[in-house]
Formats: sequence, structure tokens, C-alpha cells
Amino acid sequence: MASTEPRAWVRMPSARRLDLLDPTPFDWDDSDLALGLARTYRWGGHSAWTRPLSVAQHSLSVMHLRAADSLARGKALAPLEALRELLHDAEEGLLGFDCISPLKPFLGAGFKALSQRLEQAVFLRYGLPRWNQRDYAAHKRADHLAAASEAVHVVGWSAAEVRRTLQIRAQPLTTDPLVAIYGGQAWEPWEATLACERFLAQLEQLKTRTG
Repeated sequence: MASTEPRAWVRMPSARRLDLLDPTPFDWDDSDLALGLARTYRWGGHSAWTRPLSVAQHSLSVMHLRAADSLARGKALAPLEALRELLHDAEEGLLGFDCISPLKPFLGAGFKALSQRLEQAVFLRYGLPRWNQRDYAAHKRADHLAAASEAVHVVGWSAAEVRRTLQIRAQPLTTDPLVAIYGGQAWEPWEATLACERFLAQLEQLKTRTG
């Protein structure tokens, strides 16, 4: 007899099965995560470019912005801290969904709990320390700076709209932090294969440095 329980798992490209309601740190491999983030899009998939911006590309931006901010304050970002920055939205790649902020209250406590379980599995798999108040505040500075810049240069909001409508106080950057590292056209969203490759390479490098 077929099971009457609703299916709560998804098949990953590696053929592993991720149980979204009861995830474990062994339900995916790194390439699954990288590809999921490269195919999950920021800003509801809206973009002024021919492609939307992936969460993988955003995650690399946040990591590099956080590292630059830490260095400017006189301390290089530790590899484990950089890994935590890179993986700060990892649960979105496993879920395949980056919910825009105004919609989150309508999804309710169940969706929030699901996201938190996935985040916990990510933290366990990669040995990430939980956020303390100081580090989380520094992370949010980088995240907000990336978001403000994406809103203007990728989606097409004005700087005034970013402050007034999106309620992001960070001043949008004029220089794309990824161009000095990867080249290419400033603020242009990468195609998924390239975003996957670059995210995965950075993930593997940081894992080697923290292992």
C-alpha cells in the first residue's frame, strides 16, 4: 500500500535525499549546495539585466565585503568566519527559494521553523560557530551593503527608494567588490554554471583552511 504521508524530501543532483522537514548534515554534498544557490535568485528573480542575481553570487559579495570591513578595522577575517559569511544563506539553496522580506510574515511560523532547521543542519555540517551579537552586527552591515548595492545596480531601484521603500540605510557602493577578484562587467549577474563554479571553489578553499 502506498504511503499516505506527504513527501517531504527532495532528490539532490548527487542522488542524495534531503528531508526538508527533518534535515541532517549528510543529506547533500557541496556541489548540490553550490548548484542550488546558483539557481536560487535574489529579489524575486527580478533584474534589470538579462539574468537574475543568484544567491551564490550574493553570498560571495557578502563574504568579501565582510572581510574588507574586518581588515579596515585592523583584523583579518578568520577562515571559519569567512566560511560562515559564505554560507549565511545556504538554507535558501537547499530549499531553492529566497523569500523577499515583505512576504515572510505571510508564510508563518511553519516556514520559519523549516528554514531554521535547514540552517542548523548547515551549521552542523560545516562546523560553524553560532553568531554572537558583535559578529552578527558586522555580518548585517555587509549584508545590507550588498543588498543596497544590488537594489540599485542589479534591480534598478534608486538610492532614495532603497532608503525610503526598502528601509535599507546602507549607502549603495559604486564599485562592484567582485570585479577586482573575478573580472567581468560590474554588477552583471553571472550565469548559473559560473556562479556554481566560483561558489564551490571558494567553499572548498575555506574548508581546506578550516580543516
